[in-house]
Amino acid sequence: MPAFKNLPEPPRAAKKPVTDTRHGVTRTDDYAWLRADNWQSMFKDTSILDPEIRAYLEAENAYQDAAMADTADLRKKLFDEMKARIKEDDSSVPMKDGPFAYGTLYVKGGEHAHYFRTKRDKDGLKEILLNGDREAEGKAYCRFSGLDHAPGHDKGIWGFDDKGSEYFTLKIRDFKTGKDLADLLENTGGGGVWAPDGKSFFYTRLDENHRPSKVFHHILGQPQSSDRLVYEESDPGFFMGVGGSMLEDFIFIDIHDHETSEYRLLSTKNLTAEPMLVAERVEGIEYSMSEGGDVFYILTNDGDAKDFKIMQAPVNAPGKENWTEVVAHRPGTLILSVEAYKGHLVWMERHEGLPRIMIRDRVTGEDHSIAFAEEAYSLGLIGAMEYDTDWIRFSYSSMTTPSQLFDYNLKTRERVLLKTQEVPSGHKIDDYVTRRVFAPTADGEKVPVTLLYRKNTKLDGGAPCLLYGYGAYGISIPASFNTNCLSLVNRGFVYAIAHVRGGKDKGFAWYENGKMENKRNTFSDFIAAADYLVRQQYTSFDRIVAEGGSAGGMLMGAIANMAPEMFAGVIAAVPFVDVLNTMLDDTLPLTPPEWPEWGNPIDSREEYDYIASYSPYDNVGAKAYPPILALSGLTDPRVTYWEPTKWVAKLREHTTSNNPVLLKTNMGAGHGGASGRFQRLEEVAYEYAFALKVIGKA
Repeated sequence: MPAFKNLPEPPRAAKKPVTDTRHGVTRTDDYAWLRADNWQSMFKDTSILDPEIRAYLEAENAYQDAAMADTADLRKKLFDEMKARIKEDDSSVPMKDGPFAYGTLYVKGGEHAHYFRTKRDKDGLKEILLNGDREAEGKAYCRFSGLDHAPGHDKGIWGFDDKGSEYFTLKIRDFKTGKDLADLLENTGGGGVWAPDGKSFFYTRLDENHRPSKVFHHILGQPQSSDRLVYEESDPGFFMGVGGSMLEDFIFIDIHDHETSEYRLLSTKNLTAEPMLVAERVEGIEYSMSEGGDVFYILTNDGDAKDFKIMQAPVNAPGKENWTEVVAHRPGTLILSVEAYKGHLVWMERHEGLPRIMIRDRVTGEDHSIAFAEEAYSLGLIGAMEYDTDWIRFSYSSMTTPSQLFDYNLKTRERVLLKTQEVPSGHKIDDYVTRRVFAPTADGEKVPVTLLYRKNTKLDGGAPCLLYGYGAYGISIPASFNTNCLSLVNRGFVYAIAHVRGGKDKGFAWYENGKMENKRNTFSDFIAAADYLVRQQYTSFDRIVAEGGSAGGMLMGAIANMAPEMFAGVIAAVPFVDVLNTMLDDTLPLTPPEWPEWGNPIDSREEYDYIASYSPYDNVGAKAYPPILALSGLTDPRVTYWEPTKWVAKLREHTTSNNPVLLKTNMGAGHGGASGRFQRLEEVAYEYAFALKVIGKA
């Protein structure tokens, strides 16, 4: 029986053909009108959205409401289950810094974090510095960028975005009075880096195209208009970030795209000086820096070190000509990050697909590692706030094991368990199985697939499966504990993550083989994973629901075009599906910085043709598409709302099946969806209800 019955007539977007000719190729886009001409201004004030566009989005929302109306009770049940697995009044283990330890907590029923501190080494009274629930009162959306305390521990920078557009407003909280100073900084990237005296800080400001193109120095008590411009990046293809060293000696200006980077340093001994260039940008060369007293440690891929190596250079002469090797490049062992402390060098690496933490004694040169024995797991290096310390912090979890937080002594190798994630409704590890299997591809590769299912789930091909994928920017999807997916697993699902090319799950080459002219490998890997799971009788094609978001939403659009018969349903969250049009529009926030990831179709006919060959929107055709759910945010600056909107309109026009194509647009949020922790659960419950509905278990 069909999962969707008695549906009203779906909205039909008007066709207003717009033609575009590039490299002698002319394309017609019937739905280009859904892109608001005033999108930059609309991100700050949604009331100015074109009424015709708003009416269409609201009609789509009404249609998906009708299509999913019969899942209302199921969604409530799913939400209640997921909420019951969350410790509502949870609190982090505070991190020590000077006389205090800083952390976050939640209160029962609260949506947002409260930032607190306690006296160092004492379990005393928590001093609330910023109450997130109070600050979010009256706002439909509110996301915080954190609270960065000043070196003197008397005040802190905090930021908020109340539209979902990722334009953050910064304020300064006085910890003694609990009130904010008069300083108000708008259109920032969120957060700032304090000068050592606590009288000023550095921050990035976003330009009209939503790019962090300028670094400013703000002196407390002065208006934002008088802030000094420290550095401006003129190349729209590069993003900037600003950070600081633990010793408070330097301000780091990090300039980067997805394959090239450049650092500029500002000594805090002279805040008005021009930032000093460390090593000029060279296409394809990446590096990052961490201060280690009299030296900098530099993580880089320079010299054909694809999986990265660690170098060092004197603090007073950090130029590339003075770099010397500390940790050599080892093909197949990807170094992810490095941190320096007074007595030890600490780095994260991924070896044979699994993460581990490496520690080196800076005096003796002796190395040792922190690793675990499970078949698939997630490891997070949290580190420390202080440079002169023997203790660092890390987290561990697996698909079956709730998150554990440890303090680790770098000298004695003592491991102290600080906290284990509580699941108030109960969780028995032995009821579940986690596995890592490998799906063969047509070109001879093997795609890692992480699985989670209940021990009593029959693996005879009849189990439903949610298959998740991402595969872009070198991002690896961790095999970590996820209380939400238990709502599917407990209903007999196999929950699977396909670690497709485009991520760095198997080293840097795994990323390279899933980008630019190799992008199609990402899509074929996901299809190979689905095929393998069926052949091994974990599931069947009419029981697989595919899910991905953002660049993973591009993956969803591609596999829906390439193999619609292999999936019972597709969930595409904020999906990047209009790839060719977006990469041809250099005014959009992410376009120039993303050319190294996808290609530049403006300058290159070859790259134009390749993107056109897979861009989901451009390849929609007369096919029997499965049920598709697209999720969008009106103020999303990363994947603009019109991408999924146009895609849905075109899918609905061309599909040869009777399966519905649904679009749910959050009219008050952006890329990350709802900002509150329980509001987010409602969105997950909606997605899961769709998955259950399309496989007949709603």
